Amino acid sequence: MQKNFTLVVTIIVLILIVACSGKRQDTVQTAFDMDSYANLFDMRQDPLSLARKTNPFYTDMGAWLGFGIPTDKEVAGFCGPYDLASRTWWSPVIVEVLSEEPKDNLALQRLGRDTVISYVDRLWMRSTYANGQIEQTLRSISASASLLLIENRSDRPFWISGELSKGSWKQEGMHLWTEQESGEVLMLSFAEGTELEVSGARYKAHLTGAEHVIAITHTVKDFNLRSATAVGKTIIQDSKELIKTQTSRWENYLKPNFRDELSSEAHRVMVKSVVTLMSNWRSAREGIKHDGVVPSHVADYFVGLWAWDSWKHAAALAHLDLQLAKNQVRAMFDFQDSAGMVADCIYPDSTENNYRDSKPPLAAWAVDAIYEVDKDKTFVAEMYDKLLHYHRWWYRYRDHDNNGFCEYGATDGTLEAAKWESGMDNAIRFDDAKMLQNSTRAWSMDQESVELNAYLQLEKQYLKKFATLLGRAFDDNQQDVVSPFFDKSRGYFFDRKLGGSWIEHFGPEGWAPLWTGLASKEQVMQVVKVMTDTSKFSTFIPFPTAAISEAKFMDRGYWRGPIWLDQVYFAISGLRRYGYADLADSYTAQVFDRLEGLKEQGAIHENYEARTGKRLKAPHFSWSAAHLFLLYKELKTP
Repeated sequence: MQKNFTLVVTIIVLILIVACSGKRQDTVQTAFDMDSYANLFDMRQDPLSLARKTNPFYTDMGAWLGFGIPTDKEVAGFCGPYDLASRTWWSPVIVEVLSEEPKDNLALQRLGRDTVISYVDRLWMRSTYANGQIEQTLRSISASASLLLIENRSDRPFWISGELSKGSWKQEGMHLWTEQESGEVLMLSFAEGTELEVSGARYKAHLTGAEHVIAITHTVKDFNLRSATAVGKTIIQDSKELIKTQTSRWENYLKPNFRDELSSEAHRVMVKSVVTLMSNWRSAREGIKHDGVVPSHVADYFVGLWAWDSWKHAAALAHLDLQLAKNQVRAMFDFQDSAGMVADCIYPDSTENNYRDSKPPLAAWAVDAIYEVDKDKTFVAEMYDKLLHYHRWWYRYRDHDNNGFCEYGATDGTLEAAKWESGMDNAIRFDDAKMLQNSTRAWSMDQESVELNAYLQLEKQYLKKFATLLGRAFDDNQQDVVSPFFDKSRGYFFDRKLGGSWIEHFGPEGWAPLWTGLASKEQVMQVVKVMTDTSKFSTFIPFPTAAISEAKFMDRGYWRGPIWLDQVYFAISGLRRYGYADLADSYTAQVFDRLEGLKEQGAIHENYEARTGKRLKAPHFSWSAAHLFLLYKELKTP
């Protein structure tokens, strides 16, 4: 029996979510009005369209189902549910309010709607007719359940109906359910006494009275009819408390992070970032053993979890949902191999996991970000040996000449996978790289990367900190790993070939020593001159992935010019670390003000054009949201 589908776990998880999130912060700004941040995104969906999805869904709490707002205004119901794993519609509209009883072979007498609003924690719709109004509110209340509240503002009875995209309904008392070939089950639960009638893929129900609650539940595997009906019945009985719990959870995400001294535009960026992260939360499923945040629930190729995405997500989630932040880290280390390597990415189908390469070592940074919020040594103790094993893996399998400086590489000897390991898949600095074999299933590029070694040195500092907390010894030597990458003549940090020659391309790796705090003040002064040069990195949106002066710069070149907000954050945070707070604030304001769609209903994207701010790749992108959130947290701080 699926654990998410037991009554006890459903209730306990909801209580724990509020309890855990409620103790994260000491102060709450009472001026914050959560409902003032409505319609942040365009959530319109057309279930009949074959076009690729670009608009986000309403999905929350790790659910694998999403809902939307119908493009057809005559439809008085929410689109869906949409299966975010199989990318198919369970139903175009699972519950639609109708003005008259639906008849076989006759067109539906649609009520239509006059108002629909997407709030951060729910969808709301109002239909007005001659003698009254009907309001519908949809909320996720767990990873496997949603609650639809229908409020009738008149004495007039009404009808609801819904049709499956495939399959047929089965009935068990006040519960309708349908099962797919995969074993997944969708169930609708109604209050006792509801008049239900089922005919194949369609049902209809006659509703009287002022208020109606319908539970929509989803079982991924091991469906148990008795347990599922019990959960549906409990949701209906406890709906008022479940709604309060859901509202409280979102208030605990947003209120403690709300900074009254900042602008309304900045607040909007923060809230959009949080909504983006939470809508990309997926619960443990099949091969994925812990909950985590996927890169984007809108892009159909982002069904799994990626390593350095996960570290970045966790650093932001630490301020929102500590348990989710910890699980994001755990999910990747669940697949650490015996050598210490962490996979590039993992999927529900574990046979698709990618061990051709790893990703840049920011896991200890994520663990420290979590520790600094809750001071939980238990989690540090849980992760310490795994982090240490991963840290030492780099020096054993990615240091070709054993000189203490690591290179990006691959397990299969391909340059493609080695570039992926850097996270900057097609960066200009790798154009002339060659692969060298270190040992069995261990290859390196023939160049040492400045940011990789800066990250590893920062990781040593975290590991030493963790070891001290746990009363353990950490004996790895600390050394100056960034000065060998500093070219005094150019005033910037560059990668180097193993023979020592410079790889003379200006990229974001050059400010990694600032973000990690490893650069000297003298080096920083010169690097800042390059970063603030309008002919290099101080562009319309600051800090592109290649200086615009580079001959190979491309506005839409993925990692050859576009803006990636993780690198923007590292740049701005690095400036702030070394005392350039005003400059950091100015650049943050440019980002918040100039990214296309950020102030309107546009999604937060994977990357942007540096010279125009135009949106490029995947919409609703988590690490972009994570770093916008962190920029908000650090804005106007010393």
